[in-house]
Amino acid sequence: MTSQPLQAPRAPEVPQPSPTDRDDATLVVDTRVQVADGVVSLVLRRPDGGPLPAWAPGAHIDLLLDNGLIRQYSLCGNPGDRAAWQIGVLREPESRGGSSYVHDRLREGSAVRVRGPRNNFPLRPAEHHLFIAGGVGITPILAMVEAAEAAGADWRLLYGGRTRGSMAFLDRLAPYGDRVSIRPQDEFGLLDLAAFIGKPLQGTLVHACGPEPLLRAAQEQCAGWPAGTLGVERFAPVRPPAAEAASADSFEVVLSRSGRTLTVPPHRSVLEVAEEAGVPVLFSCREGTCGTCETDVLEGTPDHRDSLLDEDERATGDTMLICVSRSCGPRLVLDL
Repeated sequence: MTSQPLQAPRAPEVPQPSPTDRDDATLVVDTRVQVADGVVSLVLRRPDGGPLPAWAPGAHIDLLLDNGLIRQYSLCGNPGDRAAWQIGVLREPESRGGSSYVHDRLREGSAVRVRGPRNNFPLRPAEHHLFIAGGVGITPILAMVEAAEAAGADWRLLYGGRTRGSMAFLDRLAPYGDRVSIRPQDEFGLLDLAAFIGKPLQGTLVHACGPEPLLRAAQEQCAGWPAGTLGVERFAPVRPPAAEAASADSFEVVLSRSGRTLTVPPHRSVLEVAEEAGVPVLFSCREGTCGTCETDVLEGTPDHRDSLLDEDERATGDTMLICVSRSCGPRLVLDL
């Protein structure tokens, strides 16, 4: 196995939004509820009550906040309800301004700009599902659990958190009985992934969302399973150890749609250079985790530095995340 994270193929269960679908929309906070210590649930609706774009379990949306920040939050409501989107937001102790804005500024009736949905963490059909959630990582898992139940699949969930009071949406999980293992750390210690995941079982997929140490532990436990067994959703990027050292060379980017050629200097991203040149590019996280800036590569070999693409996608080199990835050679031709 390589050091890259095992990640499920990212083909979503609903079509990806078209560029017009991904334009910003202004929604209104319909309800706001404290669902755990430090976690609020927001239900968003269109001001005119109209339908929202379709989504499937694992999808997220971008909140474009008035303080200039863009933050991604997983949808955790009912995909069949086209009138509302629900998200859960943890107030991060060391917030860079995103979660604190949501907690301090967004109230019932507040307007917020939203973009999406986008799905990099789809629930694929399987006979057996093992779900692992850490803290607010339960948000994308909730809809997955409900979809697996509706499909009649066999599934189990292991859900950990600091304390029981910090673990959101326990009420929605209560009806599932012993298929859900609630394991607050102050009562049970660290999650016993070895016991939960067990030995490779044919027809089984593992889905995990939570802090990076939990995802690394899940990856280690799935090392002997078939490739693609484990799908993950990350809160933060994972950088290759040599990424910064390898940023010293500049390279050219040819924009195929306009024929323009831009030079990307050391320690600047393709996205930054494109923005400066006035090229319209969608982006969100700027960290290589959300997939918003994913761009087709027509010529050249990308130097992948994202935390999203799987091994096959990296090897093929047909696409790259221009917010962090660079070029292995002197020239790239991109579909921009």
